[in-house]
Order: sequence, then C-alpha cells, then structure tokens
Amino acid sequence: MSEIWIYPIKSLGGIRLKSSKVKEKGLELDRRWMLIDEHGNFLTQRVFSSMALFELTMTDDLLEVSFKGNQIAIPKKSESNGSPIQSKIWDDSVITYEVNPTISGWFSSMLGMNCRLVSFPEDGSRPVDAAYKINDENVSLADGYPFLIIGQASLDDLNHRLKKPLPINRFRPNFVFTGGEPYQEDSWRNFKIGKNNFIGVKPCARCVLTTVDQETAEKGTEPLATLASYRKRENKIYFGQNVVAVDHYEIYEGDEISF
Repeated sequence: MSEIWIYPIKSLGGIRLKSSKVKEKGLELDRRWMLIDEHGNFLTQRVFSSMALFELTMTDDLLEVSFKGNQIAIPKKSESNGSPIQSKIWDDSVITYEVNPTISGWFSSMLGMNCRLVSFPEDGSRPVDAAYKINDENVSLADGYPFLIIGQASLDDLNHRLKKPLPINRFRPNFVFTGGEPYQEDSWRNFKIGKNNFIGVKPCARCVLTTVDQETAEKGTEPLATLASYRKRENKIYFGQNVVAVDHYEIYEGDEISF
C-alpha cells in the first residue's frame, strides 16, 4: 500500500499518514468532525467550494487548521459538552456536539456564514446501508462507508485520458495502492492489508466534489466528464471501492495487500 489518508473534518483538507489505527467507523480521527449550518445540515465542498482551502496538520494532541493565513487549533479529544445537536448528513440524522463556540465562530468568520463545528462521538450510531453491511458496521461522517481504496493504476489510466492530469486528492481515498491493473479494485471482495482483513462492498459513485480543484477551490467539469464516457452505469459514475473492516489493528504505509 502506497498511501494512507484521513480527512478529520468532513470536506476539508486531508492529512497523509505513515500509519493509522483501523476502527469500525473508519481510520482513527477520519471524518469525526463536520461543519453544520444553522439548521443542522452538513456543509461540503459540493456547495461551498472554498472549504477546499482549509489545510489540516496534526500534533499529538491537536488538529491545526489554516485558511488563507489564519490558524486555529482544535483538541483531538473533543469532550461531549453542551446539549446534543441533531445533525443531518444526507438522509441520516446523527447526534453530535459542538466542539467550542469560539472555534465555531472562527469557521463562521472564515466562510462568511454562520456555522458550527461539531464532533461525532466514537460510540455514536450511524449504520452503513443495510444492503451492504457485513457485521452491522457503523460509519463516521464519511458519505456512506468507513473506507475508500483506489489503485494508482486507476488514476494513471484516467489521467492518460485527461488533458490535464489530476492528483489523487480529488477523490479523497483512505488507501492508495500501486501495481496491478486499472480498476481491479472494482471486483475486490475479501482482501488483507498487513494484519487487517477488509471486505469490498460496492464501487464508489462519484459526485461534483471531484471537480473542485483542491488548491484553488475552482470548479470545472473534469474528471466527471471523462469518467462518464467509460465509467458510467445506471446514471452513476464510479471510481474507487467502498470498504468495511473485519479487523481493527494498526495499518502502515508499505503494508502488503493479499487475497
């Protein structure tokens, strides 16, 4: 495996790691926070493309967020203080807690709209789609599944078809691997990365977020326009494989994938 990524705050910048702990809901700290509007609805780059410009780094205790030269630090261990907030993410309603009104105020100022940063407790309930569950898994604040894996060969094949190659950050995977044929992950069911067994449950349908340049926040038509020409089925465009975990051990960059 060549790359490991987490995206602690939904729809903000990712952090590449050398190793991570595999949890039921996803990699440790992956999408355990999100921004919500005044009505409790989740915010994403699909509507607010400037969210791409928030960059995240991590220390032992803190998430450090920067936006156009402004910074704020967020404790990794968010206490469930205050009243629970019913937050909406797609068709799911989840119980979240505001991290801190001051932190929410900073994000509101940066985005130019009232919003709150909320955390989703590790024991919070959000079941994966019943049609694809294996062991009644729950998911974090990711769109639908705990993990996403993409082969570098798949990205390379797509980039050969594009006028301007795109980086992997357009697709927000957790795992990237080298070797093999393009799109071979589509058919993966039972596989192992290092000590961890995983199950591929369904190919990942892609949305307009993939058209947002993560460096500039500008929206375009690619890669969806090109992917639609050869990766479209039943009005959905697929790239990458959604995955659930059977085991929950540490995972490392360089781990071997086996079947």
